[in-house]
Amino acid sequence: MQKLAAFLFLFIALAFNSLAQIYTAKQGSTLITFFSSAPLEDIEAQNKGAVIIYKTTTNDIQIRVSIQNFKFKNALMEEHFNENYMESTKFPNAEFKGKINETIDHTKDGENNVTITGVMDMHGVKKDITLNGTISKTGNEYKIQSKFQVKVADYNIKVPNMYVKNIAEIVDVSIVSTLEAFQKK
Repeated sequence: MQKLAAFLFLFIALAFNSLAQIYTAKQGSTLITFFSSAPLEDIEAQNKGAVIIYKTTTNDIQIRVSIQNFKFKNALMEEHFNENYMESTKFPNAEFKGKINETIDHTKDGENNVTITGVMDMHGVKKDITLNGTISKTGNEYKIQSKFQVKVADYNIKVPNMYVKNIAEIVDVSIVSTLEAFQKK
């Protein structure tokens, strides 16, 4: 009887521990893009260097993006983005810390439509936001996806008058990432 009780305790502990995982972005699996449509020129950039942490026990999610990791088709665009608009030396990262509002059954594979409420910290400004997206579980991996818009003025990002027609007031942002269980190294 003691062996059965010990086995059940071990089984329950292992099962609970598998639900109490912390997941991080798989190496090279994250892609964040932004797109600015303006009368004179569309601007698009990609960033593959985000750090993402998802804690399944609390539904907390954190994303940190290095601003200087955004890559443009044109080196001059990248330089203006970092020096004139985002001031990436002064504000090197953008961060989002939030919580998934819906209950997710982490014992089952499948896709969940979610809303995530949290704080975006960008260019020295913190703003409460809610994002829509999906989180999908397949085996021991999660895939997160979201598309949202950022109003440049909300984060005190100044656009010089001579470039107002080059940069949209609202920028489209998307994120796609595959997360795997965190492994201590």
